[in-house]
Amino acid sequence: MVGIRGEKMIILGIDPGTAITGYGVLELSGNKYKLLEYGVIRTEKTEEPAARLYTVFTGINRLIEQFKPDMMAVEELFFNKNTKTALAVGQARGVIILAAHLKGVAGFEYTPLQVKQAVVGYGRADKKQVQYMVKAILNMPEIPKPDDAADALAIAICHGNSFNSGLVRREHVD
Repeated sequence: MVGIRGEKMIILGIDPGTAITGYGVLELSGNKYKLLEYGVIRTEKTEEPAARLYTVFTGINRLIEQFKPDMMAVEELFFNKNTKTALAVGQARGVIILAAHLKGVAGFEYTPLQVKQAVVGYGRADKKQVQYMVKAILNMPEIPKPDDAADALAIAICHGNSFNSGLVRREHVD
């Protein structure tokens, strides 16, 4: 088992979206995190939906090929009042999960409540509290920007904590 006994494990955290998909890549060794990279994959509003999804898919593939993560954690879809947005994010999640599956990367998903609980210790924490804790846990000089990248790092931390504590939720890859 990687991660829990001091062996290194690479985690790719993803905050899915069609306009902006945040990502964060962490190395977990025991219970210590090392930040490898974070950022966003952006698409243009003027692009056709299929082209936007392809951009997300190829961006995730590039990250998987570059960092060779052992596991990927994705934020679970949060249903809001805007059904069109929820459907678009669901499509983005689909291509992200597909990319991981095709590369043989185990995929896990977490709700926003689980991420906040794992990172801050309080499931109703606000965005600023989560960002501050991401900064502190990863020993960063400042809060990571943009918010989508900070969220992706929080998701990766959530997975690392869940993995080490034996609370891993659900795996997408057989």
